[in-house]
Amino acid sequence: MLWVLGIAAAVLFFYYFLYKPQLYWKEKNVSQGPPVPILGDNWKNVLGQEAMMEMLKRIYNRHKNDRYAGFYQTTMPSLMIRDPELIKQITIKDFDHFVDHRLFAPENVEPIWTKNLFSLKGDTWRDMRATLSPTFTASKMRSMFVLMEKSGQQYVDFYLKQNKNVIELELKDSFTRFANDVIANCAFGVKVDSLKEPENEFYMKGKAATNFSGFVKQMKFLLSMMSPKLSACLGLSIFESNVTQFFQSLIHDTVKMREEQNIIRPDMINLLMEARKGRLHYEESTEKQDAGFATVEESDIGKVGVNQKLAMTESDMAAQVLIFFFAGFETISTMMSFMCYELALHPEIQEKLHQEIDLTYKNNNGKLTYDVLNKMKYMDMVISESMRKNPAAVMTDRICTKAYTIQPELPHETPLKVNVGDLIIIPVVGIHNDEKLYPNPDKFDPERFSDENKDLIKPYTYLPFGVGPRNCIGSRFALMECKTLIFHILSNFELTVIEKTTVPMKISKKSLNPAIEGGCWVGFKRRENLVR
Repeated sequence: MLWVLGIAAAVLFFYYFLYKPQLYWKEKNVSQGPPVPILGDNWKNVLGQEAMMEMLKRIYNRHKNDRYAGFYQTTMPSLMIRDPELIKQITIKDFDHFVDHRLFAPENVEPIWTKNLFSLKGDTWRDMRATLSPTFTASKMRSMFVLMEKSGQQYVDFYLKQNKNVIELELKDSFTRFANDVIANCAFGVKVDSLKEPENEFYMKGKAATNFSGFVKQMKFLLSMMSPKLSACLGLSIFESNVTQFFQSLIHDTVKMREEQNIIRPDMINLLMEARKGRLHYEESTEKQDAGFATVEESDIGKVGVNQKLAMTESDMAAQVLIFFFAGFETISTMMSFMCYELALHPEIQEKLHQEIDLTYKNNNGKLTYDVLNKMKYMDMVISESMRKNPAAVMTDRICTKAYTIQPELPHETPLKVNVGDLIIIPVVGIHNDEKLYPNPDKFDPERFSDENKDLIKPYTYLPFGVGPRNCIGSRFALMECKTLIFHILSNFELTVIEKTTVPMKISKKSLNPAIEGGCWVGFKRRENLVR
């Protein structure tokens, strides 16, 4: 008799906790595919048979006649929004119903990782966004550019000193070292050279913080996203404690030294110190899209100015700098790697960019400035197309914070009630590679973003830095960093395909973040007969 009860209990457990949750959208009359029990629609991703970006494309493409569709990340119901107008409705017009992101780390286990701008919720997020927004305006980027430009020159000088005709590089590794030096310099006020000193402490700690390779670490990360409560109960920590302690101590020591010695430096620490004192104010740029087509516009939430009531502690400051580091180290290096890969495969596009760089160099006597960089139209077209074809952030999300109803527009739709806590997914990589929105999407074609064509791009279908009030606050910084390095590289080198270059591109199925299988290998061939 006991074994019968045991089987019945197991069946009930399987049905109510593992099977029924995957009927969530079907019961709401929402199109969904056939999820695999327990593993859901991302079963291939969990088993290492499919990259995250491939999974999102697959789900996006199987619902071509739907404005939205349901899918399951293991047993977690997720609503994928495909329609641009509905994206606008959710992320902007009715933003108050979808204010928060989902947490990617348990709050009571990873406190420093849940205090950053990306993870903060509700009014706490609003206050922090308003406080930090003045830090990322065009005028502040212009001041910080001086530090970044030195890092770009330092990067190419390292390779120029190597007596080789073609230098074979794995770009992701090389670019994370550049990104590390930029962040160390622009955010922490620490000068490092991660090419000359490959195992410096700053780089090694950054690498540890952003490394999600390995089955155990990936499973812990996925569990923390899918079931943060369970992850918190188990006390699963994603990040090593010595990494967070390193950055916290660095912030504390830097702030203390600067206050005691009255040190002022045009970097992130100084701006956060000013914000903490309520001295920063949002400054509107007089130039439309001053940093490029992909630059996102700050919402009214970010323009209201510093909240004088916000008591920003050193722990809060450390959290903001740490997420800034995290994004810069991983996302920007990914963005630059894909761009250089495409340039190596398309020498005709690279030659056109070489011509623009050489003309810019000549017209400005070899001096690169923030304003000069942002006037380079073809540079902006190339990076815009690179982020279209291979976005570093393959999706963005929102959590429903106030009950909401999506009204029907298509014949097969009925009113859809979105409950508090429901997860919304905006599949950036799917939208960017939709042939109805971008004809021949697999083709790398910067002309999509020319003055003649860019107005043809449908609003809310180009989302490399997200959309709405919770878009990426650092878009200007990211674009400035990428353009600066590409300018310095192509001023001196030609990017070439080498034997190790994977052609055609294959996306790694083992990495949580977008990466080329086998590494992003490209050759740096020194340019000859440069007129300087």
